[in-house]
Amino acid sequence: MSDLLILRVVAKLLIPFILLFALYVQMHGDFGPGGGFQAGVILAAGFILYALVFGLANAKRVVSPRLLAVGIGTGVLLYAGVGVAAMLGGGAFLEYAVFSADSVFGNEIGIWLVELGVGITVAAVMLTIYVSFAGRGR
Repeated sequence: MSDLLILRVVAKLLIPFILLFALYVQMHGDFGPGGGFQAGVILAAGFILYALVFGLANAKRVVSPRLLAVGIGTGVLLYAGVGVAAMLGGGAFLEYAVFSADSVFGNEIGIWLVELGVGITVAAVMLTIYVSFAGRGR
């Protein structure tokens, strides 16, 4: 796609806004529609657009397969770690109220961390699936 100048310029303009919107959905997912899953899919879509326009080799330089594997593990560990931390604090698995004396603040922190773990995992898994299929050849 190196000869499609307009497509490359439009993609360069759109990708930062796509990634910023993913961050917005992630940060405000506990207040309204959205959250980790939606933010992860939007984030992955931004990188997939980059890979489609600028090539899979360039995308692998930006987000390496090793980084994707680390992202998958990190997201799952963050999710499970929040649950285990709640149990160590005297509550049930994913009982966020134990994270603070103010149960509302504890719920906010717990939900935010769980949604962050989900977002990281979903983005990494979606990108791993794309890279696996796109790199197969014909």
